[in-house]
Amino acid sequence: MPLHKIRDFDPDYRNYFGDHDILGYDLYSGEEKVGSVEDLLVDDEGKFRYFVINTGVWVFGKKVLLPIGRSRISYSDRRIYANGLTRTQVEELPEYNNLTPIDYDQEERVRGVYRRGETPLDTKTPVDTTATPATPATPATDRNTYHYDRDAALYNMNEQDHQDFRLYEERVVANKTRRKTGEVKVGKHVETETAHVSVPVEKERIVIDRTNPTDAGTVVTPGADAFKEGEAIRMEVYEETPDIRKETVVREDVRVRKEVDRDTVEVDETVRKERLDIDKQGRAIDEPSETPRNRA
Repeated sequence: MPLHKIRDFDPDYRNYFGDHDILGYDLYSGEEKVGSVEDLLVDDEGKFRYFVINTGVWVFGKKVLLPIGRSRISYSDRRIYANGLTRTQVEELPEYNNLTPIDYDQEERVRGVYRRGETPLDTKTPVDTTATPATPATPATDRNTYHYDRDAALYNMNEQDHQDFRLYEERVVANKTRRKTGEVKVGKHVETETAHVSVPVEKERIVIDRTNPTDAGTVVTPGADAFKEGEAIRMEVYEETPDIRKETVVREDVRVRKEVDRDTVEVDETVRKERLDIDKQGRAIDEPSETPRNRA
């Protein structure tokens, strides 16, 4: 069955690990650092089969395959533990080349190394040293019928070593919503009023003044115009009349605009947070810290 790199098979592979990016985790065998995790290989069904591990601490520059069942993931300290991996096994394992597809024969060489290194699961049971050592049984290997279930110890993840659950906490998310609080309509209308205007005008009138001459009663010789009929004085008389009319002028400009007043609203909200309650019985190993390290 062909194997695929996890990034090529599913770019969202982090979802399988609780949004943790295990590629790049440090690789440990027991308490000894071996190297780091380079990649993860899956089959056509998307099942995890091998970690590609860089064993540079033991064998410089060598990359080999670690069956998924021989690993334990520790998210708290960003480590992959290779159960029972030895330097001898790393030296015996065929080197992984990401440019060359992995075939059945190469997988068999990998499985052969790990099969020879398998130990009994119950290490507390006394071993009868007088008995004749049994030859490890090698599963039937047929390239046409082989399935990974035949090597369950290599490919099945031990759920006891990979139990986890999530701690949740509430947080206050401060957003803003825009809502309409009112409306202002600015228009115009016509008002009518009576304007009172005072206009001074002039009127001419004729004033006739009659006075006694200083030579009244004195005998005079009449002139040629005396006692002449039709003699008259003409004088034109004028008066002013008001000329009232209306004209339109600009009184003022009106500009309508908006201004934004800013204020800070203080809100108190009660939030909840889940914390671990650890009931330790016996010796606690790899106890998680309260605040996990920042993960990529």
